[in-house]
Amino acid sequence: MREYILAFLAGIWAADGISLLIAPRLIINRVREATAITPGIFRWQILAVAGGIALFILGFDLTYSPLWMITATGMIAKGIFLWLGPTEIRKRVLEWCWNREDIDYRFWGLGLCALAVLLLHALGWMGRE
Repeated sequence: MREYILAFLAGIWAADGISLLIAPRLIINRVREATAITPGIFRWQILAVAGGIALFILGFDLTYSPLWMITATGMIAKGIFLWLGPTEIRKRVLEWCWNREDIDYRFWGLGLCALAVLLLHALGWMGRE
């Protein structure tokens, strides 16, 4: 079960990464519209927190363990900030993030794809015979 949970997380990272690589402006504009229409969407960040906790616990003894601990901590911190952070600060941070150049989003997409591949490699699903 552990492998499937982590592989699901890798799949989410890969999907997000590929979408940011292919159409970064479209994705960011959709996210901006969704948050404008439904401000309560940030409650769903509890899933990022849960994913970070799962990665922290389930990825503890995998290859690249320090990477998973750092990534999990970042996921938890980002999720808590977006979920429970002060509205004014959250708006300023999101505005700054949304006004980046497309190349910045592509680098984030590349990073997410790399995390997905490394996690699948650590699980033994890629690159091992």
